[in-house]
Amino acid sequence: MNRIDKTFRKSKKILSIYFSAGYPRIGDTIPIMKKLQESGVDMIEIGMPFSDPLADGPVIQKSSNIALKNGMTSMLLFKQLEKAREEIKIPLIIMGYFNPIMQFGVEKFCEKCNQVGIDGLIIPDLPVEIYQKSYRSIFKKNGLYKIFLITPQTSRKRINLIDKASNGFIYMVSTASVTGAKKRFGDEQIKYFNRVNKMKLKNPTVVGFGVSNFETFRLACENSNGAIIGSAFIKVLEQNDKNKISDFVSKIKGK
Repeated sequence: MNRIDKTFRKSKKILSIYFSAGYPRIGDTIPIMKKLQESGVDMIEIGMPFSDPLADGPVIQKSSNIALKNGMTSMLLFKQLEKAREEIKIPLIIMGYFNPIMQFGVEKFCEKCNQVGIDGLIIPDLPVEIYQKSYRSIFKKNGLYKIFLITPQTSRKRINLIDKASNGFIYMVSTASVTGAKKRFGDEQIKYFNRVNKMKLKNPTVVGFGVSNFETFRLACENSNGAIIGSAFIKVLEQNDKNKISDFVSKIKGK
């Protein structure tokens, strides 16, 4: 069984943390992952830095640019991850854009993911139709889940299409904007969460974009199976003190 499935069987209040590989320093990728696991995080999303990240807000864009300047590449990331599974037991997901994956070679990229123990991929600019037509068999052969995003503007028909094509969970983007921390969710967002919940999808849902503190994490968990935090965590990494990671996770969980 995929580690993502095992994780959702154990808990409804999933906390997934995103950060850019190679940030704040090139060698920080694995140490940050270890600290996140020690702190009780349920899943880790490893951001693959890209020069034109369309869905990312200023905080993630900045971290991605610094990682690229540090020398982070797809091949280097796989090199860093080669022995990660000796210590990291929780699900690992790579989040990135399709252009670098195509340049690397989709089949070769998926094979590398399989070799280092990646459980799934989030590729915001790979539409479900193209995935099903051209790449689904490659993902399946390599034991990789393809996780799709939905937004408040996604139609009921398309959500059902995505639900059928998805594995692991559906990334429920909280708002039609780029990533970035917010202090609370508004009424429109809660209505959107409720609308999706009433559809009784086969996949769990996890809320991302705008989750930054205990209150937004609590609301996300009340309306889905968990939450993804990116920008707020990257701001912690800006301080170059890995000891603050545990404090951040504890505050998010209300401990």
